[in-house]
Amino acid sequence: MLDHFERPVWQIEPADVDAMLRQLLLAGRAAGTRRQYLQMLRTFHGFVRDRYATEIRALYGMAVGDPLDRFNRLRHVWDDTPRRLPPTAERLTAFFAFARARLAAASDYPAAARDYALLRTLYHCAPRVSEAVRLCQCDVHPELGPSGKLHVRFGKAANASGPRPRWTPMLDGLDRILAWYQNDVRPFFPDTAPLFCDIHGQALKPDTVRDRLSHLLDLEGRPQADRFTPHDLRRACATHHYEQGMDLLTVQQLLGHRHIAATMAYVRPCLTFVEEAWRRATRTAITGLAG
Repeated sequence: MLDHFERPVWQIEPADVDAMLRQLLLAGRAAGTRRQYLQMLRTFHGFVRDRYATEIRALYGMAVGDPLDRFNRLRHVWDDTPRRLPPTAERLTAFFAFARARLAAASDYPAAARDYALLRTLYHCAPRVSEAVRLCQCDVHPELGPSGKLHVRFGKAANASGPRPRWTPMLDGLDRILAWYQNDVRPFFPDTAPLFCDIHGQALKPDTVRDRLSHLLDLEGRPQADRFTPHDLRRACATHHYEQGMDLLTVQQLLGHRHIAATMAYVRPCLTFVEEAWRRATRTAITGLAG
Protein backbone atom coordinates (compact mmCIF):
# COMPACT_ATOMS: atom_id res chain seq x y z
CA MET A 1 0.00 0.00 0.00
CA LEU A 2 2.87 2.37 0.79
CA ASP A 3 4.11 1.94 -2.79
CA HIS A 4 1.46 4.49 -3.76
CA PHE A 5 3.30 7.19 -1.81
CA GLU A 6 6.83 8.58 -2.01
CA ARG A 7 6.96 9.94 1.52
CA PRO A 8 6.77 8.68 5.10
CA VAL A 9 3.34 7.70 6.30
CA TRP A 10 3.13 10.64 8.72
CA GLN A 11 3.50 13.09 5.80
CA ILE A 12 0.60 11.67 3.80
CA GLU A 13 -2.17 14.20 3.18
CA PRO A 14 -5.82 13.78 2.09
CA ALA A 15 -4.88 14.66 -1.51
CA ASP A 16 -2.44 11.74 -1.53
CA VAL A 17 -5.17 9.39 -0.38
CA ASP A 18 -7.50 10.72 -3.10
CA ALA A 19 -4.80 10.07 -5.71
CA MET A 20 -4.31 6.53 -4.40
CA LEU A 21 -8.04 5.81 -4.61
CA ARG A 22 -8.13 7.17 -8.15
CA GLN A 23 -5.24 4.88 -9.18
CA LEU A 24 -7.00 1.88 -7.62
CA LEU A 25 -10.23 2.77 -9.40
CA LEU A 26 -8.50 3.13 -12.78
CA ALA A 27 -6.77 -0.21 -12.16
CA GLY A 28 -10.19 -1.84 -11.85
CA ARG A 29 -9.98 -2.61 -8.13
CA ALA A 30 -13.34 -3.41 -6.56
CA ALA A 31 -14.83 -1.26 -3.83
CA GLY A 32 -14.03 -3.93 -1.24
CA THR A 33 -10.37 -3.84 -2.24
CA ARG A 34 -10.31 -0.05 -2.03
CA ARG A 35 -11.85 -0.26 1.43
CA GLN A 36 -9.09 -2.67 2.46
CA TYR A 37 -6.43 -0.22 1.30
CA LEU A 38 -8.06 2.56 3.31
CA GLN A 39 -8.41 0.31 6.34
CA MET A 40 -4.72 -0.66 6.18
CA LEU A 41 -3.74 2.98 5.86
CA ARG A 42 -5.94 4.04 8.75
CA THR A 43 -4.68 1.22 11.00
CA PHE A 44 -0.99 1.74 10.23
CA HIS A 45 -1.22 5.53 10.40
CA GLY A 46 -3.02 5.29 13.74
CA PHE A 47 -0.30 2.99 15.05
CA VAL A 48 2.43 5.45 14.00
CA ARG A 49 0.52 8.39 15.50
CA ASP A 50 -0.19 6.70 18.83
CA ARG A 51 3.21 5.12 19.24
CA TYR A 52 5.66 7.58 17.65
CA ALA A 53 3.99 11.01 17.43
CA THR A 54 6.24 12.44 20.17
CA GLU A 55 9.44 11.14 18.55
CA ILE A 56 8.37 12.38 15.09
CA ARG A 57 7.69 15.84 16.48
CA ALA A 58 11.09 15.87 18.21
CA LEU A 59 13.03 14.61 15.19
CA TYR A 60 11.22 16.36 12.35
CA GLY A 61 9.34 19.19 14.05
CA MET A 62 5.96 18.21 12.67
CA ALA A 63 2.72 16.86 14.07
CA VAL A 64 1.17 13.65 12.77
CA GLY A 65 -2.09 14.62 11.11
CA ASP A 66 -4.91 12.47 9.75
CA PRO A 67 -4.91 11.82 5.98
CA LEU A 68 -8.44 10.43 6.07
CA ASP A 69 -10.92 13.28 6.06
CA ARG A 70 -14.70 13.16 5.82
CA PHE A 71 -14.56 12.81 2.04
CA ASN A 72 -12.42 9.68 1.85
CA ARG A 73 -13.54 7.85 4.95
CA LEU A 74 -14.48 4.21 4.47
CA ARG A 75 -18.20 4.87 4.44
CA HIS A 76 -17.87 7.08 1.36
CA VAL A 77 -16.38 4.36 -0.85
CA TRP A 78 -19.34 2.92 -2.72
CA ASP A 79 -19.57 0.23 -5.36
CA ASP A 80 -22.31 1.07 -7.83
CA THR A 81 -21.04 -1.40 -10.43
CA PRO A 82 -23.46 -4.33 -10.79
CA ARG A 83 -21.79 -7.64 -10.04
CA ARG A 84 -22.12 -10.37 -12.62
CA LEU A 85 -23.88 -13.59 -11.79
CA PRO A 86 -21.73 -16.57 -10.78
CA PRO A 87 -21.41 -19.42 -13.28
CA THR A 88 -24.51 -21.56 -13.53
CA ALA A 89 -24.66 -25.18 -12.46
CA GLU A 90 -24.92 -26.20 -16.12
CA ARG A 91 -21.83 -24.17 -16.99
CA LEU A 92 -19.78 -25.77 -14.22
CA THR A 93 -21.04 -29.25 -15.12
CA ALA A 94 -19.72 -28.73 -18.65
CA PHE A 95 -16.42 -27.31 -17.39
CA PHE A 96 -15.72 -30.14 -14.96
CA ALA A 97 -16.66 -32.68 -17.63
CA PHE A 98 -14.05 -31.08 -19.90
CA ALA A 99 -11.43 -31.05 -17.13
CA ARG A 100 -12.14 -34.69 -16.26
CA ALA A 101 -12.00 -35.83 -19.91
CA ARG A 102 -8.69 -34.01 -20.37
CA LEU A 103 -6.99 -36.07 -17.64
CA ALA A 104 -6.47 -39.08 -19.90
CA ALA A 105 -4.46 -37.06 -22.44
CA ALA A 106 -2.75 -34.56 -20.11
CA SER A 107 1.02 -34.41 -20.50
CA ASP A 108 1.37 -33.81 -16.75
CA TYR A 109 -1.27 -36.10 -15.31
CA PRO A 110 -0.50 -35.53 -11.60
CA ALA A 111 -0.76 -31.74 -11.91
CA ALA A 112 -3.92 -31.92 -14.03
CA ALA A 113 -5.56 -34.36 -11.59
CA ARG A 114 -4.52 -32.21 -8.63
CA ASP A 115 -6.02 -29.12 -10.28
CA TYR A 116 -9.25 -30.99 -10.96
CA ALA A 117 -9.58 -32.10 -7.32
CA LEU A 118 -8.69 -28.63 -6.05
CA LEU A 119 -11.23 -26.85 -8.27
CA ARG A 120 -13.93 -29.33 -7.29
CA THR A 121 -13.08 -28.59 -3.65
CA LEU A 122 -13.43 -24.86 -4.25
CA TYR A 123 -16.88 -25.40 -5.74
CA HIS A 124 -18.37 -28.05 -3.46
CA CYS A 125 -16.93 -26.90 -0.10
CA ALA A 126 -16.58 -23.17 -0.88
CA PRO A 127 -13.28 -22.45 0.88
CA ARG A 128 -11.45 -19.29 -0.04
CA VAL A 129 -8.41 -19.90 -2.25
CA SER A 130 -6.14 -18.85 0.63
CA GLU A 131 -7.89 -21.42 2.85
CA ALA A 132 -7.82 -24.23 0.28
CA VAL A 133 -4.07 -24.01 -0.35
CA ARG A 134 -3.44 -24.28 3.40
CA LEU A 135 -5.37 -27.51 3.77
CA CYS A 136 -3.29 -30.45 4.91
CA GLN A 137 -3.83 -34.14 4.25
CA CYS A 138 -4.86 -34.58 7.88
CA ASP A 139 -7.68 -32.05 7.39
CA VAL A 140 -9.71 -34.53 5.32
CA HIS A 141 -12.03 -36.52 7.63
CA PRO A 142 -14.16 -38.97 5.64
CA GLU A 143 -15.36 -40.60 8.86
CA LEU A 144 -17.31 -37.54 10.04
CA GLY A 145 -20.95 -37.22 9.06
CA PRO A 146 -22.68 -38.92 6.13
CA SER A 147 -20.20 -37.61 3.53
CA GLY A 148 -17.15 -36.61 5.56
CA LYS A 149 -15.86 -33.16 6.43
CA LEU A 150 -12.95 -30.83 5.77
CA HIS A 151 -11.33 -29.07 8.69
CA VAL A 152 -10.55 -25.56 7.47
CA ARG A 153 -8.10 -24.73 10.24
CA PHE A 154 -6.91 -21.44 8.76
CA GLY A 155 -10.20 -19.70 8.13
CA LYS A 156 -10.01 -16.04 7.21
CA ALA A 157 -9.47 -13.82 10.24
CA ALA A 158 -11.74 -10.88 11.10
CA ASN A 159 -10.45 -7.67 12.64
CA ALA A 160 -7.03 -9.22 13.33
CA SER A 161 -8.66 -11.90 15.50
CA GLY A 162 -6.48 -14.68 14.13
CA PRO A 163 -7.58 -17.70 12.06
CA ARG A 164 -11.16 -18.85 12.60
CA PRO A 165 -11.36 -22.61 11.96
CA ARG A 166 -14.54 -24.28 10.79
CA TRP A 167 -15.80 -27.67 9.62
CA THR A 168 -17.38 -27.92 6.19
CA PRO A 169 -19.10 -31.03 4.77
CA MET A 170 -17.82 -32.60 1.58
CA LEU A 171 -21.00 -32.28 -0.46
CA ASP A 172 -22.04 -33.48 -3.92
CA GLY A 173 -19.64 -36.41 -4.07
CA LEU A 174 -16.53 -34.44 -3.07
CA ASP A 175 -15.73 -37.16 -0.54
CA ARG A 176 -15.25 -39.66 -3.38
CA ILE A 177 -13.19 -37.18 -5.42
CA LEU A 178 -10.81 -36.46 -2.53
CA ALA A 179 -10.56 -40.17 -1.70
CA TRP A 180 -9.49 -40.81 -5.31
CA TYR A 181 -7.10 -37.87 -5.18
CA GLN A 182 -5.44 -38.92 -1.91
CA ASN A 183 -5.15 -42.60 -2.91
CA ASP A 184 -4.22 -42.34 -6.60
CA VAL A 185 -2.86 -38.84 -7.26
CA ARG A 186 -1.29 -37.41 -4.10
CA PRO A 187 1.37 -40.20 -3.97
CA PHE A 188 2.86 -38.78 -7.20
CA PHE A 189 3.98 -35.76 -5.15
CA PRO A 190 6.45 -35.63 -2.24
CA ASP A 191 5.17 -36.96 1.08
CA THR A 192 4.61 -33.61 2.77
CA ALA A 193 1.74 -32.17 4.79
CA PRO A 194 -0.06 -29.93 2.23
CA LEU A 195 -3.08 -31.50 0.56
CA PHE A 196 -2.52 -29.61 -2.70
CA CYS A 197 1.20 -29.18 -3.34
CA ASP A 198 3.66 -28.58 -6.18
CA ILE A 199 6.39 -30.90 -7.42
CA HIS A 200 8.57 -29.85 -4.48
CA GLY A 201 5.93 -30.73 -1.91
CA GLN A 202 5.23 -27.09 -1.06
CA ALA A 203 1.69 -25.78 -0.76
CA LEU A 204 0.39 -24.07 -3.89
CA LYS A 205 0.17 -20.28 -3.92
CA PRO A 206 -3.22 -18.59 -4.49
CA ASP A 207 -1.90 -16.90 -7.64
CA THR A 208 -0.82 -20.29 -8.96
CA VAL A 209 -4.36 -21.60 -8.54
CA ARG A 210 -5.75 -18.61 -10.43
CA ASP A 211 -3.22 -19.07 -13.23
CA ARG A 212 -3.93 -22.80 -13.51
CA LEU A 213 -7.67 -22.18 -13.77
CA SER A 214 -7.12 -19.45 -16.36
CA HIS A 215 -4.97 -21.80 -18.42
CA LEU A 216 -7.61 -24.53 -18.22
CA LEU A 217 -10.27 -22.09 -19.41
CA ASP A 218 -7.99 -21.13 -22.30
CA LEU A 219 -7.79 -24.77 -23.30
CA GLU A 220 -11.55 -25.11 -23.06
CA GLY A 221 -11.93 -22.27 -25.55
CA ARG A 222 -15.25 -20.88 -24.36
CA PRO A 223 -16.29 -17.22 -24.88
CA GLN A 224 -15.07 -14.54 -22.47
CA ALA A 225 -18.49 -14.38 -20.83
CA ASP A 226 -18.12 -18.02 -19.75
CA ARG A 227 -14.87 -17.47 -17.89
CA PHE A 228 -14.75 -17.41 -14.10
CA THR A 229 -12.28 -17.18 -11.23
CA PRO A 230 -11.66 -19.40 -8.19
CA HIS A 231 -13.64 -16.91 -6.12
CA ASP A 232 -16.55 -17.26 -8.55
CA LEU A 233 -16.64 -20.95 -7.65
CA ARG A 234 -17.17 -19.98 -4.01
CA ARG A 235 -19.97 -17.61 -5.02
CA ALA A 236 -21.48 -20.29 -7.23
CA CYS A 237 -21.49 -22.78 -4.36
CA ALA A 238 -23.37 -20.35 -2.13
CA THR A 239 -25.83 -19.40 -4.85
CA HIS A 240 -26.60 -22.92 -6.07
CA HIS A 241 -27.18 -24.26 -2.55
CA TYR A 242 -29.49 -21.34 -1.85
CA GLU A 243 -31.40 -21.97 -5.08
CA GLN A 244 -31.76 -25.63 -4.05
CA GLY A 245 -33.41 -24.65 -0.76
CA MET A 246 -30.54 -24.22 1.73
CA ASP A 247 -31.35 -21.33 4.09
CA LEU A 248 -29.04 -18.33 4.37
CA LEU A 249 -27.85 -19.15 7.89
CA THR A 250 -26.65 -22.56 6.73
CA VAL A 251 -24.95 -21.01 3.70
CA GLN A 252 -23.32 -18.51 6.07
CA GLN A 253 -21.92 -21.36 8.15
CA LEU A 254 -20.67 -23.14 5.03
CA LEU A 255 -18.84 -20.03 3.81
CA GLY A 256 -17.44 -19.11 7.21
CA HIS A 257 -18.88 -15.60 7.24
CA ARG A 258 -19.13 -13.72 10.48
CA HIS A 259 -22.09 -11.60 9.36
CA ILE A 260 -25.13 -12.67 7.36
CA ALA A 261 -24.84 -9.48 5.28
CA ALA A 262 -21.63 -10.83 3.75
CA THR A 263 -23.44 -14.03 2.79
CA MET A 264 -26.29 -12.07 1.23
CA ALA A 265 -23.75 -10.28 -0.98
CA TYR A 266 -22.43 -13.66 -2.20
CA VAL A 267 -25.78 -15.19 -3.06
CA ARG A 268 -26.77 -14.12 -6.57
CA PRO A 269 -29.66 -16.30 -7.80
CA CYS A 270 -30.42 -16.61 -11.49
CA LEU A 271 -32.68 -14.00 -13.07
CA THR A 272 -35.69 -16.35 -13.04
CA PHE A 273 -35.27 -17.41 -9.40
CA VAL A 274 -37.88 -14.96 -8.06
CA GLU A 275 -40.47 -16.05 -10.62
CA GLU A 276 -39.81 -19.73 -9.93
CA ALA A 277 -40.04 -19.18 -6.16
CA TRP A 278 -43.33 -17.34 -6.70
CA ARG A 279 -44.72 -20.25 -8.75
CA ARG A 280 -43.73 -22.76 -6.05
CA ALA A 281 -45.34 -20.63 -3.35
CA THR A 282 -48.48 -20.24 -5.46
CA ARG A 283 -48.77 -23.98 -6.07
CA THR A 284 -48.31 -24.64 -2.35
CA ALA A 285 -51.02 -22.11 -1.47
CA ILE A 286 -53.45 -23.58 -4.00
CA THR A 287 -52.77 -27.10 -2.75
CA GLY A 288 -53.44 -25.95 0.80
CA LEU A 289 -56.72 -24.35 -0.18
CA ALA A 290 -57.79 -27.43 -2.10
CA GLY A 291 -57.07 -29.58 0.90
